[in-house]
Amino acid sequence: MSDRVLVTLDHEVRDADAPLLHADDLAVVRGDGVFETLLVRGGRALKVEAHLTRLVASARALGLPIQDLDEWRLALELAVEEWGSEREGAMRLVLSRGRESGGDPTAFVTVGPVSERILEARRDGVSVLTLARGYSVDLSASAPWQLLGAKTLSYATNMAALRYAATLGADDVIFVSSEGNVLEGPRSTVVIARDKHLLTPPPEHGILPGTTQQALYEVASGKGFRCEYAALRPADLITAEGVWLISSVTMVARVRKIDGLALPDAPLADEIVELVGLAVEAAGTESAEA
Repeated sequence: MSDRVLVTLDHEVRDADAPLLHADDLAVVRGDGVFETLLVRGGRALKVEAHLTRLVASARALGLPIQDLDEWRLALELAVEEWGSEREGAMRLVLSRGRESGGDPTAFVTVGPVSERILEARRDGVSVLTLARGYSVDLSASAPWQLLGAKTLSYATNMAALRYAATLGADDVIFVSSEGNVLEGPRSTVVIARDKHLLTPPPEHGILPGTTQQALYEVASGKGFRCEYAALRPADLITAEGVWLISSVTMVARVRKIDGLALPDAPLADEIVELVGLAVEAAGTESAEA
Protein backbone atom coordinates (compact mmCIF):
# COMPACT_ATOMS: atom_id res chain seq x y z
CA MET A 1 0.00 0.00 0.00
CA SER A 2 1.41 3.39 -1.02
CA ASP A 3 0.38 7.03 -0.64
CA ARG A 4 1.19 7.68 -4.30
CA VAL A 5 1.78 5.22 -7.11
CA LEU A 6 3.60 5.47 -10.44
CA VAL A 7 3.65 2.64 -13.00
CA THR A 8 5.16 2.97 -16.48
CA LEU A 9 3.91 1.03 -19.47
CA ASP A 10 6.86 -1.37 -19.27
CA HIS A 11 4.99 -2.53 -16.12
CA GLU A 12 7.65 -1.25 -13.76
CA VAL A 13 6.51 0.20 -10.44
CA ARG A 14 8.53 3.38 -10.03
CA ASP A 15 9.34 5.63 -7.12
CA ALA A 16 6.58 8.25 -7.31
CA ASP A 17 8.92 10.83 -5.73
CA ALA A 18 11.74 10.29 -8.23
CA PRO A 19 12.05 12.22 -11.52
CA LEU A 20 10.46 10.53 -14.54
CA LEU A 21 10.15 12.98 -17.45
CA HIS A 22 13.04 14.45 -19.44
CA ALA A 23 13.19 18.22 -19.65
CA ASP A 24 12.43 18.09 -23.38
CA ASP A 25 9.39 15.80 -23.07
CA LEU A 26 6.70 17.31 -25.25
CA ALA A 27 4.18 16.88 -22.46
CA VAL A 28 6.21 19.49 -20.57
CA VAL A 29 7.31 21.90 -23.28
CA ARG A 30 4.15 21.88 -25.42
CA GLY A 31 1.39 20.02 -23.60
CA ASP A 32 1.48 17.60 -26.54
CA GLY A 33 -0.31 14.57 -25.18
CA VAL A 34 -3.54 13.16 -23.79
CA PHE A 35 -4.75 11.86 -20.46
CA GLU A 36 -7.64 10.24 -18.62
CA THR A 37 -8.70 10.27 -14.98
CA LEU A 38 -10.42 7.35 -13.24
CA LEU A 39 -11.76 6.68 -9.77
CA VAL A 40 -10.22 3.79 -7.83
CA ARG A 41 -12.64 2.29 -5.34
CA GLY A 42 -13.06 -1.07 -3.66
CA GLY A 43 -9.84 -2.45 -5.08
CA ARG A 44 -10.54 -1.65 -8.73
CA ALA A 45 -10.42 1.18 -11.22
CA LEU A 46 -13.90 2.15 -12.43
CA LYS A 47 -15.06 2.50 -16.05
CA VAL A 48 -11.71 1.28 -17.41
CA GLU A 49 -12.94 0.38 -20.90
CA ALA A 50 -14.82 3.65 -21.37
CA HIS A 51 -11.69 5.59 -20.46
CA LEU A 52 -9.41 3.51 -22.64
CA THR A 53 -11.80 4.04 -25.55
CA ARG A 54 -11.69 7.80 -25.02
CA LEU A 55 -7.90 7.72 -24.60
CA VAL A 56 -7.63 6.07 -28.01
CA ALA A 57 -9.98 8.63 -29.57
CA SER A 58 -7.99 11.54 -28.10
CA ALA A 59 -4.70 10.00 -29.22
CA ARG A 60 -6.01 9.58 -32.75
CA ALA A 61 -7.11 13.22 -32.82
CA LEU A 62 -3.51 14.22 -32.01
CA GLY A 63 -1.94 11.65 -34.33
CA LEU A 64 -0.32 9.93 -31.35
CA PRO A 65 0.61 6.26 -31.49
CA ILE A 66 -1.32 4.29 -28.89
CA GLN A 67 0.21 1.25 -27.23
CA ASP A 68 -1.57 -2.08 -27.03
CA LEU A 69 -4.53 -1.60 -24.71
CA ASP A 70 -3.65 -4.82 -22.88
CA GLU A 71 -0.43 -3.09 -21.81
CA TRP A 72 -2.48 -0.24 -20.35
CA ARG A 73 -4.81 -2.71 -18.62
CA LEU A 74 -1.90 -4.50 -16.97
CA ALA A 75 -0.34 -1.20 -15.88
CA LEU A 76 -3.70 -0.19 -14.40
CA GLU A 77 -3.96 -3.45 -12.48
CA LEU A 78 -0.44 -3.06 -11.10
CA ALA A 79 -1.20 0.51 -10.02
CA VAL A 80 -4.40 -0.54 -8.23
CA GLU A 81 -2.56 -3.38 -6.49
CA GLU A 82 0.15 -1.00 -5.29
CA TRP A 83 -2.41 1.55 -4.14
CA GLY A 84 -4.25 -0.84 -1.83
CA SER A 85 -7.67 -2.47 -1.93
CA GLU A 86 -9.82 -0.34 0.40
CA ARG A 87 -8.93 3.30 -0.16
CA GLU A 88 -10.48 5.57 -2.74
CA GLY A 89 -7.95 7.07 -5.14
CA ALA A 90 -7.65 9.28 -8.21
CA MET A 91 -5.94 7.52 -11.13
CA ARG A 92 -4.44 9.29 -14.13
CA LEU A 93 -3.37 7.76 -17.45
CA VAL A 94 -0.89 9.92 -19.37
CA LEU A 95 0.40 9.57 -22.92
CA SER A 96 2.71 12.16 -24.46
CA ARG A 97 4.49 12.30 -27.80
CA GLY A 98 7.75 11.74 -25.97
CA ARG A 99 11.02 13.65 -26.14
CA GLU A 100 11.52 16.50 -28.58
CA SER A 101 14.85 14.92 -29.46
CA GLY A 102 13.06 11.74 -30.57
CA GLY A 103 12.25 8.32 -29.24
CA ASP A 104 9.19 6.48 -28.01
CA PRO A 105 6.07 8.10 -26.56
CA THR A 106 5.95 8.61 -22.81
CA ALA A 107 3.21 6.62 -21.08
CA PHE A 108 2.46 6.04 -17.42
CA VAL A 109 -0.24 5.56 -14.78
CA THR A 110 -0.43 7.34 -11.43
CA VAL A 111 -2.69 7.00 -8.41
CA GLY A 112 -2.99 9.52 -5.59
CA PRO A 113 -5.43 10.53 -2.87
CA VAL A 114 -8.78 12.06 -3.76
CA SER A 115 -8.40 15.73 -2.84
CA GLU A 116 -10.31 17.51 -0.11
CA ARG A 117 -11.72 19.84 -2.78
CA ILE A 118 -13.40 16.86 -4.44
CA LEU A 119 -14.78 15.51 -1.17
CA GLU A 120 -16.23 18.93 -0.36
CA ALA A 121 -17.79 19.26 -3.82
CA ARG A 122 -19.49 15.88 -3.45
CA ARG A 123 -20.76 16.71 0.01
CA ASP A 124 -21.61 20.41 -0.19
CA GLY A 125 -22.06 21.12 -3.90
CA VAL A 126 -20.41 24.02 -5.73
CA SER A 127 -20.93 27.61 -6.76
CA VAL A 128 -20.10 28.35 -10.40
CA LEU A 129 -19.48 31.22 -12.77
CA THR A 130 -20.53 31.10 -16.40
CA LEU A 131 -17.56 32.21 -18.51
CA ALA A 132 -17.12 32.74 -22.25
CA ARG A 133 -15.09 29.94 -23.84
CA GLY A 134 -14.40 32.07 -26.89
CA TYR A 135 -15.57 29.79 -29.67
CA SER A 136 -18.69 28.80 -31.57
CA VAL A 137 -20.51 25.49 -31.22
CA ASP A 138 -19.71 24.98 -34.93
CA LEU A 139 -15.95 25.20 -34.44
CA SER A 140 -15.42 21.49 -33.81
CA ALA A 141 -16.80 20.58 -37.24
CA SER A 142 -15.10 23.40 -39.16
CA ALA A 143 -11.71 23.28 -37.41
CA PRO A 144 -10.90 19.73 -36.23
CA TRP A 145 -7.30 20.76 -35.52
CA GLN A 146 -8.61 22.70 -32.52
CA LEU A 147 -8.98 19.28 -30.82
CA LEU A 148 -12.28 20.12 -29.18
CA GLY A 149 -13.68 16.95 -27.67
CA ALA A 150 -10.21 15.46 -27.09
CA LYS A 151 -8.82 15.22 -23.55
CA THR A 152 -5.40 16.78 -24.09
CA LEU A 153 -2.69 17.86 -21.68
CA SER A 154 -3.14 21.48 -22.84
CA TYR A 155 -5.20 22.52 -19.81
CA ALA A 156 -3.79 26.02 -19.23
CA THR A 157 -7.02 27.77 -20.29
CA ASN A 158 -9.15 25.53 -18.09
CA MET A 159 -6.97 26.10 -15.05
CA ALA A 160 -6.85 29.86 -15.70
CA ALA A 161 -10.66 29.91 -15.76
CA LEU A 162 -10.82 28.09 -12.43
CA ARG A 163 -8.31 30.47 -10.85
CA TYR A 164 -10.28 33.45 -12.15
CA ALA A 165 -13.50 32.03 -10.70
CA ALA A 166 -11.78 31.52 -7.35
CA THR A 167 -10.83 35.22 -7.19
CA LEU A 168 -14.56 35.98 -7.37
CA GLY A 169 -15.48 33.45 -4.71
CA ALA A 170 -16.72 30.65 -7.00
CA ASP A 171 -15.70 27.00 -6.85
CA ASP A 172 -16.05 26.07 -10.51
CA VAL A 173 -16.93 27.22 -14.02
CA ILE A 174 -19.44 26.45 -16.73
CA PHE A 175 -18.21 27.54 -20.15
CA VAL A 176 -20.54 29.23 -22.64
CA SER A 177 -20.06 29.41 -26.42
CA SER A 178 -19.93 32.63 -28.46
CA GLU A 179 -23.62 32.09 -29.28
CA GLY A 180 -24.48 31.80 -25.59
CA ASN A 181 -24.88 28.01 -25.48
CA VAL A 182 -23.89 26.07 -22.38
CA LEU A 183 -20.84 23.88 -23.08
CA GLU A 184 -19.13 22.08 -20.16
CA GLY A 185 -17.06 22.63 -17.06
CA PRO A 186 -13.24 22.73 -17.21
CA ARG A 187 -13.24 19.21 -15.74
CA SER A 188 -16.88 18.09 -15.88
CA THR A 189 -20.06 17.57 -17.90
CA VAL A 190 -23.15 19.68 -17.20
CA VAL A 191 -26.43 17.82 -16.59
CA ILE A 192 -29.76 19.43 -15.71
CA ALA A 193 -33.09 17.97 -14.63
CA ARG A 194 -36.63 18.89 -15.53
CA ASP A 195 -38.73 16.51 -13.52
CA LYS A 196 -37.70 12.99 -14.72
CA HIS A 197 -36.01 14.45 -17.79
CA LEU A 198 -32.20 14.77 -17.88
CA LEU A 199 -30.47 16.96 -20.45
CA THR A 200 -26.85 17.66 -21.32
CA PRO A 201 -25.27 19.64 -24.18
CA PRO A 202 -24.43 17.54 -27.26
CA PRO A 203 -20.80 16.48 -27.93
CA GLU A 204 -21.17 17.96 -31.44
CA HIS A 205 -20.83 21.37 -29.77
CA GLY A 206 -17.16 20.65 -29.17
CA ILE A 207 -17.65 19.05 -25.76
CA LEU A 208 -15.59 16.21 -24.35
CA PRO A 209 -17.86 13.13 -24.28
CA GLY A 210 -18.41 12.43 -20.59
CA THR A 211 -17.85 8.83 -19.54
CA THR A 212 -19.68 9.27 -16.23
CA GLN A 213 -22.53 11.20 -17.86
CA GLN A 214 -22.93 8.42 -20.43
CA ALA A 215 -22.97 5.79 -17.68
CA LEU A 216 -25.55 7.87 -15.78
CA TYR A 217 -27.78 8.04 -18.85
CA GLU A 218 -27.62 4.26 -19.29
CA VAL A 219 -28.70 3.62 -15.71
CA ALA A 220 -31.24 6.46 -15.49
CA SER A 221 -32.95 5.36 -18.72
CA GLY A 222 -33.75 2.08 -17.02
CA LYS A 223 -35.16 3.89 -13.98
CA GLY A 224 -37.87 5.84 -15.78
CA PHE A 225 -35.86 8.91 -16.78
CA ARG A 226 -35.89 10.43 -20.26
CA CYS A 227 -32.28 11.25 -21.13
CA GLU A 228 -31.43 13.59 -23.99
CA TYR A 229 -28.70 15.72 -25.55
CA ALA A 230 -29.92 19.25 -26.29
CA ALA A 231 -28.68 22.80 -26.73
CA LEU A 232 -28.95 24.65 -23.42
CA ARG A 233 -28.72 28.31 -22.45
CA PRO A 234 -27.69 29.74 -19.06
CA ALA A 235 -31.36 30.54 -18.45
CA ASP A 236 -32.07 26.81 -18.68
CA LEU A 237 -29.70 26.27 -15.77
CA ILE A 238 -31.51 28.83 -13.67
CA THR A 239 -34.98 27.40 -14.36
CA ALA A 240 -33.99 23.73 -14.09
CA GLU A 241 -35.02 21.52 -11.18
CA GLY A 242 -31.37 20.79 -10.52
CA VAL A 243 -27.95 21.30 -12.11
CA TRP A 244 -25.00 18.96 -11.63
CA LEU A 245 -21.37 18.79 -12.68
CA ILE A 246 -20.59 15.15 -13.50
CA SER A 247 -17.08 13.69 -13.72
CA SER A 248 -15.17 10.50 -13.08
CA VAL A 249 -13.46 11.27 -9.77
CA THR A 250 -15.81 13.86 -8.24
CA MET A 251 -18.70 11.81 -9.66
CA VAL A 252 -21.49 14.31 -8.95
CA ALA A 253 -21.46 17.84 -7.54
CA ARG A 254 -24.72 19.76 -7.29
CA VAL A 255 -24.55 23.35 -8.47
CA ARG A 256 -25.95 25.45 -5.64
CA LYS A 257 -25.19 28.92 -7.00
CA ILE A 258 -24.71 30.31 -10.53
CA ASP A 259 -23.19 33.76 -11.08
CA GLY A 260 -24.07 34.67 -7.50
CA LEU A 261 -27.68 33.49 -7.74
CA ALA A 262 -28.60 30.80 -5.21
CA LEU A 263 -30.54 27.92 -6.76
CA PRO A 264 -33.47 26.29 -4.96
CA ASP A 265 -33.18 22.78 -3.57
CA ALA A 266 -33.20 20.10 -6.25
CA PRO A 267 -36.05 17.60 -5.70
CA LEU A 268 -34.05 14.84 -7.37
CA ALA A 269 -30.72 15.58 -5.64
CA ASP A 270 -30.53 12.36 -3.62
CA GLU A 271 -31.77 10.26 -6.51
CA ILE A 272 -29.17 11.68 -8.91
CA VAL A 273 -26.38 10.91 -6.43
CA GLU A 274 -27.71 7.37 -6.11
CA LEU A 275 -27.97 6.94 -9.89
CA VAL A 276 -24.43 8.17 -10.47
CA GLY A 277 -23.18 5.77 -7.80
CA LEU A 278 -24.99 2.90 -9.49
CA ALA A 279 -23.65 4.00 -12.87
CA VAL A 280 -19.98 4.07 -11.89
CA GLU A 281 -20.20 0.84 -9.93
CA ALA A 282 -21.95 -0.94 -12.81
CA ALA A 283 -19.33 0.31 -15.23
CA GLY A 284 -16.64 -0.79 -12.80
CA THR A 285 -17.70 -4.41 -13.18
CA GLU A 286 -16.94 -4.44 -16.90
CA SER A 287 -14.57 -7.14 -18.06
CA ALA A 288 -10.95 -6.12 -18.52
CA GLU A 289 -11.02 -8.20 -21.67
CA ALA A 290 -13.92 -6.26 -23.24
